[in-house]
Amino acid sequence: MKTVKQLLLSRILLASCWMIALFPVHVFAGDSMRSYNADLSGTSVSGISSGAYMAVQFHVAYSSMVKGAGVIAGGPYNCAEGSAVRAIRNCMKPDSAHPVPDVKNLETITDELASSGDIDKTANLATSKVWLFSGTEDTVVKRPVMDALEQYYRHYVSPANIYYKHDLHAGHGMIVEDNTASACSTNAKPYINNCSYDAAMHLLEHTYGSLNPPSRKLSGKFVEFDQREFLDGDAYSHSMRDSGFAYIPASCASTRCRVHVALHGCLQHFDAVGDQFYKKAGYNEWADTNNIIVLYPQTIARFGWNWKVFWTWKYVFNPNACWDWWGYDGADYYTKSGSQMMAIKKMVDRLGSPKT
Repeated sequence: MKTVKQLLLSRILLASCWMIALFPVHVFAGDSMRSYNADLSGTSVSGISSGAYMAVQFHVAYSSMVKGAGVIAGGPYNCAEGSAVRAIRNCMKPDSAHPVPDVKNLETITDELASSGDIDKTANLATSKVWLFSGTEDTVVKRPVMDALEQYYRHYVSPANIYYKHDLHAGHGMIVEDNTASACSTNAKPYINNCSYDAAMHLLEHTYGSLNPPSRKLSGKFVEFDQREFLDGDAYSHSMRDSGFAYIPASCASTRCRVHVALHGCLQHFDAVGDQFYKKAGYNEWADTNNIIVLYPQTIARFGWNWKVFWTWKYVFNPNACWDWWGYDGADYYTKSGSQMMAIKKMVDRLGSPKT
């Protein structure tokens, strides 16, 4: 029989397990992000799914800095207009009852935001490069939504600078040339699909022009960095992980590299798929030989009150660790003052700061 002491210890252990299950602890393992004196005039962004929506937000809001965007299974700027229902219906699977948002209305909103200074001037977008992708087998974000994004961009960007691929029998995911990835038509985790097509190469080449051949063996290093310092010490409140990742080519030690921000989709964050996205999405091999730092910010799944900083009483419902493109983190999520937007901008700025 167990002694009273053993029973007490067992109950304490059981209670501890329940506490961990109810209130998971996100262990931080990154150092402060270093500065690399990167050339920020060559900054670009891309993303898949919620990361695609975030890429569009970041591109439009910071158009004075971002020269190009790659969008895989996303939609037009401010598509959800602050509504989670619009996000999951009109902006993902539109139908007669939930039509694709009126692009002209979104253009009007964009122009008003630019006039008020909440986002950069839309004139900056004229010379941007935009690369769009929609798979014919994508059951998560349907093609009409991407068609609306093309229409939106055509209002601001020179048509010659827009490329839209929509004829590949691909499901919902980052499209790669990798036999170890999921089948091309897959619509499931880790959302990296082998379609014998290199999306990372095509979107980077569309933005930067002809690229050097990819590296067969990476010369640089992956770094894990503290994301909290870009969010006033509290990443958790904003459904972001305590640490994010970046790939730094060896050439960046002696060359001013450019920066590309690669944004994962829902259920594609590190805590769900490990290093699958930041190591296998196809960016690093091209970045390695073309002087490009790749920044991989990270979200976390959040649903409930903030138990870490309980006095903020901030409630967040983001169980799939999506980027904020409908307002779960604040009403200004799509502007330059949105917390996640500002955090990514600060990360890019740090990469462009003089080397220390």
